[in-house]
Amino acid sequence: MRILGIETSCDETSAAVVEETGDAGTPWAIRSNVVASQVAIHREWGGVVPELASRQHIRDICSVVDRAMADASSTWADLGAVAVTQGPGLVGSLLVGVSFAKAAAAAAGLPLVAVHHLAGHIESLVLQNGELPLPSIVLVVSGGHTNLYLVERPGSYQLLSRTRDDAAGEAYDKVAKLLGLGYPGGPVIDRLAKSGNDRAVALPTTRLTHADRNAPELKGDLDFSFSGLKTAVLRYVRGREIPLSETEIADVAASFQRVVATALIERLFDAARRYDAKSVGVAGGVSANSRLRADLKERGERRDVPTFLPSLALSTDNAAMIAAAGLRRFRAGHTASFDLNADAALALQ
Repeated sequence: MRILGIETSCDETSAAVVEETGDAGTPWAIRSNVVASQVAIHREWGGVVPELASRQHIRDICSVVDRAMADASSTWADLGAVAVTQGPGLVGSLLVGVSFAKAAAAAAGLPLVAVHHLAGHIESLVLQNGELPLPSIVLVVSGGHTNLYLVERPGSYQLLSRTRDDAAGEAYDKVAKLLGLGYPGGPVIDRLAKSGNDRAVALPTTRLTHADRNAPELKGDLDFSFSGLKTAVLRYVRGREIPLSETEIADVAASFQRVVATALIERLFDAARRYDAKSVGVAGGVSANSRLRADLKERGERRDVPTFLPSLALSTDNAAMIAAAGLRRFRAGHTASFDLNADAALALQ
């Protein structure tokens, strides 16, 4: 079976065709995965402008889907279902994808499958590597999310912790702006950090020991916090009497990146130890970070725990991961009605 996936949760318009392989170990294969990025549009504003994003999705969605179908050498008759991101995300952006998917599924007489965006990121690990050894601990880390999940069985995602303030990717963007590096911040900080001294600037780490009153069901000691780190960088930059040199900027980038990567990896492996995980994975846009990838591999080898990452193409928002998660849900018997609506704050059940 082939499924069309559609992703428009933020500022990438994406469509993909994924098919089942018949192999239980590596269940899915990508036939096509087309992404139209809006980075050039939002760069001058220093971040994503929701109204501009939704308008661009409207302009791009038809051509992106057409290209994905052509690249996959597929017709609508070849498809078994249409999967779409229902949420979370920017509501205007989500509505473009949801509206298109409903219309396309209705016109083609296909089932509609609603997908949670973070479930897509988790399933990107399976799409890339095959089924993970379970139970697994998966960190989803991006510009909007920093969450830890326990995956005890395929398609089951139990939230263990999340950030109390900034997501890691959001902190990257804000620190990049402080340093005058532009948007998006993650790639440029990663590049500059390679030439910097990651011990040059003393920056704080945050260790939470108590439950958050806004989420009392979570223990809280695995939660993340990056707002204090961001403020420490701000104070360091403003405390300089002269503008930072290129060398000093690289040192700040390296020091900041070390603290972020260390916090993410430590919580990930703390959770793996607590829940006796047989594997760990990192997904989402920040999983493309070279320091995080290297630290994950090193810690996994030291702890003798298998580690998994998506490819760089599957790290950022894309429709192939939505199609994969859609296949997971479809085979579990979950389809959506045609009164489906976008949900900007959709919870992952």
